[in-house]
Amino acid sequence: MSTPTGDEFEIEFEAEVEAELGLAEASDPARAAAQPASEWLFDPAEAEAEEVGLRNLLGAAGALESDPRPSGGRPGEGT
Repeated sequence: MSTPTGDEFEIEFEAEVEAELGLAEASDPARAAAQPASEWLFDPAEAEAEEVGLRNLLGAAGALESDPRPSGGRPGEGT
């Protein structure tokens, strides 16, 4: 399996984050929090924090897509 580069990486990264976000949303932490703690399959606060983190990653991926700089023009890439 080869490592994706450039646009391929960004597309795969965004798809992966969207898939994880779908799973996080499906966990419905608000409903879980209404249950007694002894019945929790996961900590609702952790699930909410994970969802926020995934949304931040998705936003960052979107910002990368709209970045007008060429791929060699990003800071730290030795241009």
